This record gives sequence, C-alpha cells and structure tokens, in this order.
Amino acid sequence: ESISLALCLLMELPWGVIADKIGYKKTMLVCCGLYFVSKIIFWKATGFVGFLAERCLLSVVIAGLSGVDTSILYLSSEKNKSQQVFGIYEGLGTVGLLFAAFIYSAAIGERYKMAGFLTMISYGIAAILACFLQEVKSEEERNVGTGEFIILLKETIRNKYLLLFLIGIAVFNETHQTITVFLNQLQYVRTGMSEVMIGYIYIVVTIVGLCGVFSAKLTKWLGKAGMIRLCYIAAAVACIGLVITNCAWVSVAAIMILRVGFSLAQPLQTELQNEQITTANRATALSINAVIIDSIGIGTNVVFGALAKYNLIAAFIFGAILCVVGWILFEIWNRRRAYV
Repeated sequence: ESISLALCLLMELPWGVIADKIGYKKTMLVCCGLYFVSKIIFWKATGFVGFLAERCLLSVVIAGLSGVDTSILYLSSEKNKSQQVFGIYEGLGTVGLLFAAFIYSAAIGERYKMAGFLTMISYGIAAILACFLQEVKSEEERNVGTGEFIILLKETIRNKYLLLFLIGIAVFNETHQTITVFLNQLQYVRTGMSEVMIGYIYIVVTIVGLCGVFSAKLTKWLGKAGMIRLCYIAAAVACIGLVITNCAWVSVAAIMILRVGFSLAQPLQTELQNEQITTANRATALSINAVIIDSIGIGTNVVFGALAKYNLIAAFIFGAILCVVGWILFEIWNRRRAYV
C-alpha cells in the first residue's frame, strides 16, 4: 500500500501535464484502458507479484484520472451548475458501490474468481463508455510545457491563501477517511456491537453518503461559506461525540454526521478548487493541488495510526483538532476570497 501511495504521488504531476498536452478525452481513454488492464491482472493474479503489479498499475491510473474527470465535468457544466454536477457524480459513485456490494452478497459470495471476472467486465464497460466523451479542451489551449508547469507550481506555492485552503481540505478529508473507514470499526467493537450489526451499519452509513446530491441546494440556502462552516463544525462535533461516548448508537450517529458533513462538502470544495484556476492548463493545476492534499493526508494518516495504536480516544481527539484547524484555515481563506 505504501508503494502504491508513493507511485500515485510521483505520477500525479506528469499526468496533469500530459492531460493538458494531449487533451482530456484522450487521457480518459488511456487511463480507462489501463484501468481495464489492471483488472485483468487482478482477475488472473494468484500471488504477491501479480497483486503488486495490479496495485502499481492502479496507482498510475488513479493519478492519471485525478483532476481530469473533474475538469471535464466542470467545463461541461452550465454556469453555476458545477456543484450540482459534482454532487451527482459523487452520488453515482456511491450507488455503484452499493450495487456492487448487493451483487457480491446475493450472487457471488466466496467465489472470488467470479468476483474478479465481473470486476474486469465492469471496468471494460467503463473503458468503452469513455469513447463517447466529448473533448472540452481546444487545440489552442494545449500549450503546456516544462516552463508553463514550473510557473504554475511556483504560483501555487507562493499563493499562501490557496495553500491554507488546500491544507484545510486535506485535514478534513483525511479525518473523514480514517474515522469512517478504519477507526469506526474499532469504536463499534469497543461499544459492544456484533460483526453482523457492524455490517448493517456500514450499509446505512454508505447510503447516507448519497446526501451529497443535495449539496448545491443547501449551499443556495446557507451560502458557500455557511455550508463549508457547517460541515467543519459538524465533523468536529462528531469527533468529540466519539471521544466522550461508550454508547453504540451515539457512536453510529457520530459516524453518520461525519459522513454527511463530508458528502455535502465534497462537491462544493471541488467547485471552489476549479473556480480558483485561471490557467487553461486546468488538469496540471488540479494535479498540483492533489499532490499537496495527498502529501498532507499521508502525514496525518501516519499520526492517526500511531495514536490509534496507543489509544483510540486520542485518535478521535486528534480528528476533532484537525477539523477545528481546517475550519480556522477556511475562515482565513474565506476573508481573502470574500465569500459570504
């Protein structure tokens, strides 16, 4: 997993430059094709070397898709509709996860070769569908080179307010990811929940993630700043709830609140990232952002792991602190951006 993460970070920036050079549709076609190949390897793998090869190729693909998919959606959206589109995008991903889980539970069970084969088929279909995408980057805009890349990198590093915004996103994302995917199970066991009940709760929490499709509507009511503020505060409260409770149902409620906050914030923060890009080389700029976010995420993930090994409560306290820090960084950035 460490090799996979490192490879993903190393490939993030080169892929952004390639995408801006050859166009977003061609990049999607290449990445979806490689994704399909990785699942063929996964289907046929029988040992460590095979699965390692699949993970390495998967890392290259994820790095390639990062920023390109959201760039296509942002540039294809009507004015002021991108947040709604990103919400639908996140929601469809959750629906796909639930559908796959249902098929696995109802028809596959322990037939792992069949699961690998169906996984390969689904990614093959995705590669075919990528052929019908429309290119959104004109020939005139494909002028990124080494000089342009260095300029974008310097501009990002020198923009301290953008860095604060990205750090705020990173700590929030990592808190959500670590607690709702890994530490939640430890908390459930600590409160006495059975494995069967934990499985049911996982399904419910996943379904709750569909609330991201309402992100745009809530933002119209609360405003962009109000929406982000609410999500950070809700996440911090959820972490504090996990610190002070030994009750299973309170723990479940806290995890659900954290998931809801993230699901509502994700489409908006993706739109805000895109709004701040002034260059035609959007994929390159988003790749630079992603490297910064992922690098910070790796660091916080290590701290989460060390704290959880020492004491689970300490990890939840750290999560609450990160959410508050992210909120403060957002408020500093927001004053600069004058979002109200």
